[in-house]
Amino acid sequence: MKQMEYHNPVLLKETVDGLAIKSGGVYVDVTFGGGGHSKEILSRLGPQGRLFAFDQDQDALDNVIDDKRFTLISENFRFIKRFLRFHGVKKVDGILGDFGVSSHQFDVAERGFSTRFEADLDMRMNQSETLSAYNVVNEYEESDLRTVFLQYGELRNAPKLARAIVGARKNNPIKTSVELKEVLKPFLVRHKEHKILAQIYQAIRIEVNQEIEVLKEFLMQTQGLLEVGGRISLISYHSLEDRLVKRFIRSGMFEGEPEKDLYGNIDVPFKKVGGLIIPSDEEIKVNNRARSAKLRIAERI
Repeated sequence: MKQMEYHNPVLLKETVDGLAIKSGGVYVDVTFGGGGHSKEILSRLGPQGRLFAFDQDQDALDNVIDDKRFTLISENFRFIKRFLRFHGVKKVDGILGDFGVSSHQFDVAERGFSTRFEADLDMRMNQSETLSAYNVVNEYEESDLRTVFLQYGELRNAPKLARAIVGARKNNPIKTSVELKEVLKPFLVRHKEHKILAQIYQAIRIEVNQEIEVLKEFLMQTQGLLEVGGRISLISYHSLEDRLVKRFIRSGMFEGEPEKDLYGNIDVPFKKVGGLIIPSDEEIKVNNRARSAKLRIAERI
């Protein structure tokens, strides 16, 4: 298989700078993709440094970096602690994550991630998984579809969208992106159709890949993995992810507030490093995917 083309990594310098890399440290890139962030990390590591990368997408295997300091683990990063231990690693100095769908996945029509192409309803990041967009659209109960569109797409008309899909599939299964668009056509408001369709696709994709649960499981493991002074450098692309990352950095929790001691102090695992970082206008011109990126950095305390 020939090497797949991947676009430039988003916020490359800022994200890797955020790790404050030590020459002999151990680092993890949990979203390897085309290897852009990993290559930058390796360029800053000395001979004794090590980098582990995760990617569940089989296409990423074609981008393996030939470097004895580098190990690619072909697994979902929700299993980060388990697979690092398998490689004899219990503590690391930094973890980088660039969440969401890669440009490559959007650009390969048959993967079904993009609203631009006609494709079978798929959207699986790990193509060995059984649950696909086809299953969600054709087999979910109306109430479950409504929840998916409301929670993950933040769509106010989620009940109407779910009802329309359930009504349409009674006659024939909805197999392709074009068929899905046709069913949802009445709800695609003029001049906003691309935005609404993107929200619908996002909701289905998040459900297919369990992205919110995966992110939560991953974040909870970072506390135990990072050395004191170690850092997380995390890029999110939509408010659901960014909200989780922000709350986790602030309190070590996703809901509620941490308990205070007798003196009013709270015991939290991280301290924020700097403020929210977003791409420059120049970067967005070169790489349109960067337009919604939000980078947050934190240090283990």
